[in-house]
Amino acid sequence: MLSSRTKHRVFASGFRAIQALRADRWLAPAARGLGVILTFHHVSPQPAPAFAPNRLLGITPDFLDLTLRELDARGFEVIGLDAVPERLAQGDYAPPFAVLTFDDGYRDNVEHARPVLRRHGAPWTLFVTSAFADQTGRLWWIELERAIARLDRVRIAIGSRSLDLPARSPQEKAIAFDAVYRDLRGGGEAELLGGIADLCRQAGFAPGQIASELCLSWSELRDLARDPAVTLGAHTVSHPMLAKHDAAVAAREIASGRARIEAELGRPVRHLSYPVGDPGSAGPREFALARDMDFATAVTTRPGHLFAEHVGHLHALPRVSVNGCHQSRAALAGLLSGVPFLAWNRGRRLNVA
Repeated sequence: MLSSRTKHRVFASGFRAIQALRADRWLAPAARGLGVILTFHHVSPQPAPAFAPNRLLGITPDFLDLTLRELDARGFEVIGLDAVPERLAQGDYAPPFAVLTFDDGYRDNVEHARPVLRRHGAPWTLFVTSAFADQTGRLWWIELERAIARLDRVRIAIGSRSLDLPARSPQEKAIAFDAVYRDLRGGGEAELLGGIADLCRQAGFAPGQIASELCLSWSELRDLARDPAVTLGAHTVSHPMLAKHDAAVAAREIASGRARIEAELGRPVRHLSYPVGDPGSAGPREFALARDMDFATAVTTRPGHLFAEHVGHLHALPRVSVNGCHQSRAALAGLLSGVPFLAWNRGRRLNVA
């Protein structure tokens, strides 16, 4: 299995090749859909340290600005998520559209992304995890990174096997993170949370403290809700991988997360983002739940552009992740052209199975 660093080197080479061949220009008419929903997480000017396995989730304000300028240069119209069903129903409509979505509810979205978005006059959507707004939820992927950053050795029992890995250098820490992340993601969520909680305690801090540091509180969200450029969407209560839970738990996470936002902010919530959002975290059962709860749209992290056929699958919409490991014009050109998704889209354009 390729390491995360090797995968990113392969992706970077692919983006450079697409740009060198100008395939982002001459293949775009065949590859690009009617529009694209872009996914962001953190936006911060702070440089990533040597060990930063979650760096893919963060971009700089300058790169966000470049993204918006590139969208404009390529003729995209930036629209709000509310407008997507109508645009898809219109079919082959010019120009192509782009939607900007930010997951989880991070404070840096207001501090560093909002000024850039406001300067461009761009509407955007923030998907809020209600437990993070409560300042109590578990951002376990960041907990895992911080624990390994503090530890010189990573010892954890996962199922019937135990890992005991050195973690002195940034390289050793990256290898340990990949191994623990892979094994924990393959099992149940209770084991994942319990294992990472144990690593947090080994590293000298309690799990569950990061949300208050990184995520917007309800008071901050109420201030943000007054901005007409912002659409607030639901991202469940506790950010679980919904498909790993029974139907009752999945339904409760979706419905209660939405209800809490509506009660706190006094406005309807019409859009949902599935946590993690890959096929192992959200599938046909979750898509049906979102549809039955009358969400206008629900978005995944399955990669791809939007096509006219998606008007019949508004609760399984793909998105394109703006990856912090690839903050380059070449990467943007490739992603916005749709060329990296061309082979995938030919076989499974809707990407909803």
